[in-house]
Amino acid sequence: MPAREIAQRIGNLLDLAGVLVIAVGVVATTVVFVVRWWRTRRLVDAYRPYRQGVGRAILLGLEFLIGGDIIRTVAASPTFADVGVLALIVLIRTFLSFSLEVELNRRWPWQGRGPVSGRGGG
Repeated sequence: MPAREIAQRIGNLLDLAGVLVIAVGVVATTVVFVVRWWRTRRLVDAYRPYRQGVGRAILLGLEFLIGGDIIRTVAASPTFADVGVLALIVLIRTFLSFSLEVELNRRWPWQGRGPVSGRGGG
């Protein structure tokens, strides 16, 4: 089997892993959310951890998806257009990851442990 085909399959496996991580993470977090809500009957207490769990699943899944895109693009003899499309995909996914990270931690990555400035406490 040629190296290019192996790399393509590895890239596809990483894509599958990314989708599975997101799907399983969302399902598991939803189960925890329902159990937490069932015990407390307080949606407010269960919502934030649920949202953070879904965000973490998406973040991890995006990392796998980016890895798959990079491997497939580098493995095929990339053209300038292929590299440009990859750069755009990575840029969009990086922006999504960054936005989710800020949302989950309520602070900019370069800040300390406090919340993001301009946002209410909570």
